Amino acid sequence: MIALFDSGYGGLTVLKPILKALPEYDYIYLGDSARVPYGNRSPEMIKKFTEEAVEYLFKRGAKVIIIACNAVSSVALRHVQQKYLKGADEHDRKILGVVIPMAEEVVKTTRNGRVGLIGTRATVNSKVYDKEIAKLCPPTRSIKLYSEATPLLVPLIEEDYHKEPEAITILKKYLRPLKSYNIDTLILGCTHYPLMLKAITRTMGKKVKVLQSGDLTAKSLKNYLVRHPEIESKLTKGKSLTILTTDDPSKFKTFTEKHFGMKIKMPEKVTL
Repeated sequence: MIALFDSGYGGLTVLKPILKALPEYDYIYLGDSARVPYGNRSPEMIKKFTEEAVEYLFKRGAKVIIIACNAVSSVALRHVQQKYLKGADEHDRKILGVVIPMAEEVVKTTRNGRVGLIGTRATVNSKVYDKEIAKLCPPTRSIKLYSEATPLLVPLIEEDYHKEPEAITILKKYLRPLKSYNIDTLILGCTHYPLMLKAITRTMGKKVKVLQSGDLTAKSLKNYLVRHPEIESKLTKGKSLTILTTDDPSKFKTFTEKHFGMKIKMPEKVTL
């Protein structure tokens, strides 16, 4: 089974393209909506919440866990990999994130070496994108990353308020500094943000390439399973999808069907 974990709805922007690219597997999605947003919390608290989610998903039978959240991938991915992938477990199960596929695409995409990033405070403060892009950037090139913390966007999206004029005004205020830096590429450093993609692309203009995690993560996972048949062989293939939430299942179902066009069974409410 392949599991995806996010603080709320955002990871669905990753789940949907993965289901399209790899429909044959069984999936489980966990949205910790009762404690969203993660991105404004301390690193210690993010790690604690992530441990609880990872332990729960492994107990439910997950063999591959995709951390479909930039804040968690930035702050807690290495922590849970080191804690839960020891000894034999390292060969039987995996925990993957969304940052590296995005960083790889940035290096391929940018032409003028001026890249913008919007994300939660946790993601921006971690400097994880600065580090990963620097690792991948050839010595002959230079890429400058301009980061902007956008802490209000996730709550607006989770409350289904992100298409209101007030939300668009806040978004434009966040993006204004990045426009002044003459960037040619913008990283959506939170998996919730594609739900505001139209407003973001309209604000940034046609000359800026906007990158989001969903398709990149799906492509990366597909390649990963080809390279690691020992993991792929452990995945069940029943084409099933189980949705879990720590908050109101009916609200989760309504939001998912409204904004993603995905007809799903009533999510299961769980406690971590």
